[in-house]
Amino acid sequence: MSREESAARAVATRLRDTGYLAYFAGGCVRDRLLGHEPKDFDLATDAPVAAVQALFPKTVPVGVQFGVVLVIMDAVPIEVATFRADAIYVDGRRPSAVRFSSPQEDAQRRDFTINGMFLDPFTDTVIDYVGGQADLEAQIIRAVGDPAARLSEDRLRMLRAVRFAARLGFGIEPETFAAIQLAAPTITDMAWERIGDEVVRMLTDSIAGSARRAFELLHETGLLARVLPEVSALKGVEQSPDYHPEGDVFIHTLGLLAQLEQPTETLALGALLHDIAKPACAHRDAHRITFYGHCERGAEMAVEICQRLRRSRETWERVAFLVRDHLRLLHAPEMRLSTLKRFLASDGIDELLALARLDAMASNHDLTYYNFCRQKLQELSHAVIRPAPLLRGHDLLELGLQPGPLIGHILRAVTEAQLEGTLQTRDEAVAWVRERFL
Repeated sequence: MSREESAARAVATRLRDTGYLAYFAGGCVRDRLLGHEPKDFDLATDAPVAAVQALFPKTVPVGVQFGVVLVIMDAVPIEVATFRADAIYVDGRRPSAVRFSSPQEDAQRRDFTINGMFLDPFTDTVIDYVGGQADLEAQIIRAVGDPAARLSEDRLRMLRAVRFAARLGFGIEPETFAAIQLAAPTITDMAWERIGDEVVRMLTDSIAGSARRAFELLHETGLLARVLPEVSALKGVEQSPDYHPEGDVFIHTLGLLAQLEQPTETLALGALLHDIAKPACAHRDAHRITFYGHCERGAEMAVEICQRLRRSRETWERVAFLVRDHLRLLHAPEMRLSTLKRFLASDGIDELLALARLDAMASNHDLTYYNFCRQKLQELSHAVIRPAPLLRGHDLLELGLQPGPLIGHILRAVTEAQLEGTLQTRDEAVAWVRERFL
């Protein structure tokens, strides 16, 4: 039994021993029935919030007005929610009021049937008022009750439906799918941070093929054109078949996403956005199709998109690096040794190589340049690629040079000679500087 489940069962036991109902609720029930290990365990109860807070010494009032508190049990936070029915939603996210109620009514307010079940932790009995078990068997994502009503209550549910369907390999029930298509134009009426978090989860909480399926569903539902119109614009942009026999830029990008398995956020976004500027940079002549400048323009667009999705500065800087340099490997065999060493010493080189491999495997499968760089990384030690400086600024001042731009120029020249193997010791570097600059 996991630490999280043990803590949840301890909370449930105390609630039951005090005379209250206590059920596992939502995603943990779904995952248990699918044979997956739940990451989190939430509890639903008929205990009022005040009673929950009185029973447990460590609680956090995360949503008392909605009947939700976190109980800290053995250093594990367990969400405990009082059974409730929701009034109308006026902001597309939260109910205007709640009424504490029964398990039956609580199940009716939930998003999808597969997330609307309860499990009695003491008898392992599934309590299903919404047909969730049948939809798990049928592998269907179905909104609870009226799909349009459920989606209008929280527009994020449109993206959640796509993520669940892709991650679980399920279909979306036709009425729910049609409701998403109809409501898709409203998806950007909510906070972009919530949209960004959901998009990143589609990309990173992935098994092989699920990220691709997520973006196929985003396109089919009309959500992609609203959330990431730049990615939607990749569809139909032709490429030269000698380099890209797989098809247009959208198909190629899906090919990268199909390979993702629990990637970092930055690698996932790099894969999604690596060719994002190809529509803007496309040029066709009598012989071929070119996309000159798409790496540089793509890096700029990647920053704009990541900022729109409210990603951190650290994230969009790394994604911009991946997009800008994802074709630099093609020049690696012709690089001077010093240039190659600096390239291989780049912060993020492992992710860049991973992106290059995804890119190659989604096109013509040519791993020549990827293998070359991997081989060089094995041949050259960390100390050779990132050697300690032979000289620093104070060394040049001691030699009699004056402070100014020349100091930086000389240090860069010394580093270049060191990476080329011309200079190997401090004494050689001092003599080299004396000969050229003093």
